[in-house]
Amino acid sequence: MKIAVVGLGGVGGYLVASFAKAGLDVTGFARGAHVEAIEKNGITIKEDKEEWSVVLTAKELREAEGAFDIILFCVKSYDLADSYRQIADCVNEQTILISFSNGVNNGDVLRELSHARVLDGVVYILSHIEKSGVIRKKGKLFAAVFGGEQEATEELAAVFKQAELRYKTVDDIKTALWKKYIFISAFATLTSYYDKPIAAVYKEHKDEAQELLREIAEVAKMQGVGIDDEVQKALDTAAKLPQDASTSMHLDFQNAKQVELESLSGFIAHAGKEKAPLMNKMYKKLKEKVK
Repeated sequence: MKIAVVGLGGVGGYLVASFAKAGLDVTGFARGAHVEAIEKNGITIKEDKEEWSVVLTAKELREAEGAFDIILFCVKSYDLADSYRQIADCVNEQTILISFSNGVNNGDVLRELSHARVLDGVVYILSHIEKSGVIRKKGKLFAAVFGGEQEATEELAAVFKQAELRYKTVDDIKTALWKKYIFISAFATLTSYYDKPIAAVYKEHKDEAQELLREIAEVAKMQGVGIDDEVQKALDTAAKLPQDASTSMHLDFQNAKQVELESLSGFIAHAGKEKAPLMNKMYKKLKEKVK
């Protein structure tokens, strides 16, 4: 089983290290100083009080060669299509593709680009690149949820099982995608719009947070997914987070980096139209800030 992990940030870096540690045949694809550090010193994972490292094959995407059995995309949503095109020569009809990027339509993007076997999935983890070659994972949280075509799902599950990573396969993967997306979409939009962390947004703009969550739930309903119960759950989660906790999109805005505005805010604004007036208002304002 030949595996590729494309994008070695907080999610991909932890996955590729865990796969390599389990003795799986895995290649990681990243770029710049990060991939150079991994090629030279391996990749290091820092988990609370534990630290461990593994040596693995790391390359730039342009160096990809040979067909892979499984390719996991752990890039930002705006890089997904381009990342696929760069590794497309290593994909055949039996290759399993899955994206763990933020958003609810990444599987559809891959299906439009490829005739491979495409699964949908999400990952729950708190992790980031601490410095080149080093991934910092906070807390014990890790869970991969995925599903789709049964045989492909079982093959991917076997990989996570061998790596001793917590996973769950579900028949209704679409609902699972939306359950994670509703929180990320709402609070990425709100924190970026108000330029404040999640706790401050919750405290100062709770009514707007609730309304935005309701709009997202309404758009999900238009897509045939019922997640009304997730509105209160998202608010409860926001109320418990550390005072300085924010979202990656907010931090990317602050650091003048490329942002996932289209997948996290624009998707709801466009799909919801008149049913999502608050999201449309915030999306348009945030779009003006994109350089």
